Amino acid sequence: MRGHDWINTCLPDELILEILRRVDSKASHDACSLVCKRWLGLERLSRSTLRIDASGSPDLFVKLLAQRFVNVKAVHIDERLSVYVPVNVGKRRVRDENTMTSLKVHYAGEKSGSEEEVCESFCLTDAGLTAVADGFSKLEKLSLIWCSNVTSLGMMSLAQKCYFLKSLDLQGCYVGDQGLAVVGKCCKQLEDLNLRFCESLTDAGLVDLATGCGKSLKSLGVAACARITDRSLEAVGSHCKSLETLSLDSEFIHNKGILAIAQGCPLLKVLKLLCINVTDEALTAVGVSCLSLEMLALYSFQQFTDKGLRAVGKGCKKLKNLTLSDCYFLSDKGLEAIATGCTELTHLEVNGCHNIGTIGLESVGKYCPRLTELALLYCQRIGNFALYEVGRGCKDLQALHLVDCSSIGDEAICSIAYGCRNLKKLHIRRCYEVGNKGIIAVGENCHSLTDLSLRFCDRVRDEALIAVGQGCPLQHLNVSGCNQIGDAGIVAIARGCPQLSYLDVSVLQNLGDMALAELGEGCPLLKDIVLSHCRQITDIGLSHLVKNCQMLESCHMVYCPSITAAGVATVVSSCPSIKKVLVEKWKVSPRTKRRAGSVLSYLCVDL
Repeated sequence: MRGHDWINTCLPDELILEILRRVDSKASHDACSLVCKRWLGLERLSRSTLRIDASGSPDLFVKLLAQRFVNVKAVHIDERLSVYVPVNVGKRRVRDENTMTSLKVHYAGEKSGSEEEVCESFCLTDAGLTAVADGFSKLEKLSLIWCSNVTSLGMMSLAQKCYFLKSLDLQGCYVGDQGLAVVGKCCKQLEDLNLRFCESLTDAGLVDLATGCGKSLKSLGVAACARITDRSLEAVGSHCKSLETLSLDSEFIHNKGILAIAQGCPLLKVLKLLCINVTDEALTAVGVSCLSLEMLALYSFQQFTDKGLRAVGKGCKKLKNLTLSDCYFLSDKGLEAIATGCTELTHLEVNGCHNIGTIGLESVGKYCPRLTELALLYCQRIGNFALYEVGRGCKDLQALHLVDCSSIGDEAICSIAYGCRNLKKLHIRRCYEVGNKGIIAVGENCHSLTDLSLRFCDRVRDEALIAVGQGCPLQHLNVSGCNQIGDAGIVAIARGCPQLSYLDVSVLQNLGDMALAELGEGCPLLKDIVLSHCRQITDIGLSHLVKNCQMLESCHMVYCPSITAAGVATVVSSCPSIKKVLVEKWKVSPRTKRRAGSVLSYLCVDL
């Protein structure tokens, strides 16, 4: 009824809080906070997570946030991207350029002389980390990504006050052994620890941490830590009996460390290794001792053979996810051992393993009926018959990725289309034997396909996209570099796929304004479009596109000679949700810059 605020009158704070906690997006949270002062206060109480980018005066900013959001349990600070944020104290409507929230206009290749000094001043320090500890007493999850000014002093202050900390990400931080030792001493509930690129750490710090809180630790990641050796892994194996996930990227780890993990961590479920000095001996121990292993990823292994994979296939019966990348001495026999022993396999990626061919993948098709995702990258020896077996045996396959597989062609794609009718994602790049026949079969049989990428597949023509448009409810489409596709194919997509939200048609020399006009009429949900290197597209086509695509957020149109400053202005002025425009610098007029203001981020490149 008009004039009566029934919600605020009848609903208690506890109920409104519970409703606000169920709100998903940040934008919706912000909208709720603007309803009234009561909702503003309750919305602040409902916030449990804060995400902060590199910002002006970050230490002060953290203090202000701690005063407003007292129930926060997760804080993420990422200093890889520089974003200006408000640090106003007291005056809420100040329009000073230095204190307004803004996304600045950036031009690729330009760098001011003082940029490095400015970025340095935007880094979180130990004082800011102390403010985090003082302000967020209920903190359970802390992520400090590339916060290079944070040292052991700040970490010690945090650990001594945040007893409930369960997850700590220190990627790229220069925290030393003392800080890590105090974390181990004070944070007895710590479960997840990421130490990637923590170059100042040594074995002493990780040993102290494992000794202090090893009983609770479930996940550990270490990469590019030159002074972390087998000694640390021996401590982890001795004290971290509940460890479930281990990710290692180090040339200083040898068999001794992996053996200690395999023998001391029987609950291990996820193991990711990029350790060039690890051999079959270590992998055999994993197969013998880690019977609960569900995911195994091996990168750039040059000192082990099929012997290690046979041990894994024999012992790790619960294995569901396997990645083999640049493992040059693996052959079909190793993959066959995995297929026959690990019949629960659901995800398989083979990347650059040049000795694995058709026979190995045939075994997967025969013995792994639960396979849902398959990725074959740079596999020159895998041919059509391998995917014939996959299509015949893996009826639940939902995602297929093929990159630079020169022996795979239309026959293989037809086999997948006929046998895997639940396929939802198909990504093919530079497979030059794939053409119309295979993609038409996909369009006619895979009616659940929502994500299709055909990058630089020269034999795919309009007829293929016409079939896809008639049979598949696409949401994502990438046909970059498919030179024979023109207006007819994209028009069919526009008319048949109204849910399309992402489209990449870059480097299509035959694409013109007619296709853009149809996209504007048929795809109102389009958010991202890539038009770069499309020589026939003009300002007229852009105007038709943006007329109805009011949700457009990103538009790339570099090296489109027929698009002028007027076309760029049309995109900026007609799309209320636009966030990023990729275009040559000289096509951005002063008026367009003014109109873009603080809500549009340009990433511009010069010719």
